Parts: sequence; C-alpha cells; structure tokens
Amino acid sequence: MSLLVVGTVAFDSIHTPFGKVEKTVGGAATYIALSASFFTKNTGIVSVVGEDFPETTLHKLKKQNINIDGLQIIKGGKSFYWSGKYHEDLNNRDTLVTELNVLADFNPVVPKQYLDADFLMLGNLTPAVQQSVINQMSKRPKLIVLDTMNFWMESMPQELAKTISMVDVLTVNDAEARQLSGEYSLVKAAKKILKMGPKYLIIKKGEHGALLFDNKQVFFAPAIPLEEVFDPTGAGDSFAGGFIGYLDKTKDISFDNMKRAVIFGSAAASFCVEKFGIDRLLEISDDEMHDRIKEFINLVQFDIQL
Repeated sequence: MSLLVVGTVAFDSIHTPFGKVEKTVGGAATYIALSASFFTKNTGIVSVVGEDFPETTLHKLKKQNINIDGLQIIKGGKSFYWSGKYHEDLNNRDTLVTELNVLADFNPVVPKQYLDADFLMLGNLTPAVQQSVINQMSKRPKLIVLDTMNFWMESMPQELAKTISMVDVLTVNDAEARQLSGEYSLVKAAKKILKMGPKYLIIKKGEHGALLFDNKQVFFAPAIPLEEVFDPTGAGDSFAGGFIGYLDKTKDISFDNMKRAVIFGSAAASFCVEKFGIDRLLEISDDEMHDRIKEFINLVQFDIQL
C-alpha cells in the first residue's frame, strides 16, 4: 500500500447561500482519498460507517482505485452525521447538528496490507485515534501528515501536542495556527508550532491561499479566484488529499516538491467547492486539472527587472 488515509466517512447536511443538500456523503477521509486518487492509484482508507451507508458510494470509491478493506461497516449502526449552515461570506459557519454514532466507539484497525504504507494522512479525529494508527504501522512512513482542529486544541491540548510531535507535516487553518501558538503573526506562529515537532507546517487561509513553512523557508500559494463557490465543505481535506497524493505520485518529499504539491492541493480544493459534497471530485478530468494548474501559473507569473 502506497498511501493510507485515516479519517471520517460520513453524511453531511449543508446549507449555503446558494442552496442546501440533505445527508450527502462527506467526511474527511472521503474528501482526502478522492482528491488523492487523481494523482495516485494505490490509496487505502481506514474509517467506520454504519449499515446505513450507501453501497453505491462504496462502489464509487472502488472505481477511483480506493481500497476500502479498512472501512469498518457496523451492522445496525448509523454513520457519523454533521449538519452546518454557512454565512453569506462562506468563511464562517454554524454547526447545527453533530451525531457521532458509530464514530463514538471507533477503534481503528489497520489492515495488514496497509501497515507498510509509504505515506500516511491522518484526517481530523481524536488525537488518541491518530496516535493509535501511527503506533500500528510496521515501519515509519516516509511522510506522516496530520490535520487537526480547534476543538482538540481546547479539549485535549496535551494529547494533541503528543500527536503533533509524532508527525512530519501539520496542516491547520490560520485561526487554528494562532490558537495553537498564541501568536497573531503567522510567521511567529509557524516558528512556535515547528518547535513542537513537525518538520513542515501548512497554514490554510481559505480563499486567500496557503502558506508552507519549514525552519528556514516559507512559500505562499494563492487560491484561484472562482466565479462561483457553492460549498466550502471538504475544501481543506481536498487540499490535503491533493497535497499528499501528488507527493505519493512523485515520491519526492523535498521542500521544493512540497511547493508543487501545495499548488496541486489548491487545485483539488478549487474543484471541490464548485458543487455540493463530493460530486465535483468524482468528475475531474486530466484536461481540467491541467487547465486549472495553468491558471495558477498565470496568476502568479510576471516579469520584473531589478
């Protein structure tokens, strides 16, 4: 197994100024794996769903070359469910409903064929679950990427700090970076967070792009200005999936190649927001991805004389 993705596979009900959908398929692992599958064809998921999860979606995941042997299906159980409503600017949202259901007792078991994965992407889950997966691996992956959120910073700061110390790349949004570090300046925040253990830090800024840091360098990638954004749900996870999927494809984890991976992750995220749920990720063509990358190049390329 080349890439292992751990996270939620779930149902979402989403309300935005442009419409709403009820109980569409979502979840961090779903977005990450689908986004990564555009670049790499050897991805496995570890997650849990209830008996209510649609068989048709499982077939769609398999069709994208995503191995679901690690997806536990709990007989008689209900899948994790989240409902949220976005504000007019789409940068803020209110959580209306959260039902853990089968996720409440999730004890991940990494299948034997996943234990030597070269790349490990830990989607947003409890720090203890994320640690459990790392400890189950038969060898340390070449790269471990961790996504987390403010809830764990507030409720389990020590457990989260331990998990952060075990990974290579941490991805958070700008508000979470400030909360985790206690610094308003993102440059100062990055320096503090990198001292917690990871070699690299990605700070996602939504429609304003993303920053990549190591101890010596910083790289900024803009976001494509889109004419229409229907649903930001899953954009951060799609970014992470494109990022690690590209690294898995190229097998190059240098800072220079991570800069390219950030661009490909941003491209994946830009597709995700064009439709509700996972629909857009299921239909991206090679030509569309190529054209979107060219848009990024044209956005930042310029001539200048000094």
